[in-house]
Amino acid sequence: MTAHALHGDLGSTALYDLPGPRARRRHFFYGIASTAVILALLAWLLYLLFDTDQFTTAKWRPFAYEGIQELLLEGLGNTLKAFAYASVLSLALGAVLATGRLSAHRPVRWLATLCVEFFRAMPVLVMIFFIFVALKVQPLPALVAGLTLYNGSVLAEVFRSGINSVERGQREAAYALGMRKTQVMTFVLAPQAVRAMLPTIISQLVVALKDTSLGFLITYEEFLHAGKLIASNLDYDLPFIPVVLIISPIYIGMCMLLSWFATWVARRERRNPKTRAVEVAPAEPGTVLPGR
Repeated sequence: MTAHALHGDLGSTALYDLPGPRARRRHFFYGIASTAVILALLAWLLYLLFDTDQFTTAKWRPFAYEGIQELLLEGLGNTLKAFAYASVLSLALGAVLATGRLSAHRPVRWLATLCVEFFRAMPVLVMIFFIFVALKVQPLPALVAGLTLYNGSVLAEVFRSGINSVERGQREAAYALGMRKTQVMTFVLAPQAVRAMLPTIISQLVVALKDTSLGFLITYEEFLHAGKLIASNLDYDLPFIPVVLIISPIYIGMCMLLSWFATWVARRERRNPKTRAVEVAPAEPGTVLPGR
């Protein structure tokens, strides 16, 4: 066995031992049992839907009407609009607060820490209601402000942890080259930290996308509000179920699209020649210097 293969084997078993034949059989049966339970649950849900006549033509015919389709598309557009504003502002606020928490000036660091801990501890719905009711802000700005304050404070901790996770030698080497603190943060620490933080950033943006549904509580006409309006005007039993069966896959699809985007960006970064590891030629005997 070569040294490289031995290193790979040791690296794969550093945290736990490889499962033996019995463990692999147990894991196989656990997988079968879990799959059977999930399939049984799905079958039970489908049985309930068919038993309550949720797939009859009469309950799905209204969604073929142009007015209902336009209402759903308008709600989806409003949801994406709120998400776009909230995601951009959250990233900007998170970067500002993270910079404040990493500041060498104590008052700035304390103020940034107070903002992060306060807005991260406050329920996002309470902030949205406070901005909408107490400050009398319009629904869209109130929703975006609440989402920005909460997600921005969470992202600030993500950014700070990502910057601190970069090897200390990178910072010291940059300072040794005469770079200022802003240059070290911009050109050395941030590019390395972003690649490590990207999955967590995307996960938090998925949370922001789902939280846009809270807008219907303050009469913002987003996707869920449109579904509620449609269901309240249908004249058959359990009208919310067909609406949920239409809205839920769209929400899930948007979240999966964000996750796919994060995976695509990560792969692109790994293929980027600027971030690819440089192969170093093996050392060879050089020319003997005069006097040696």
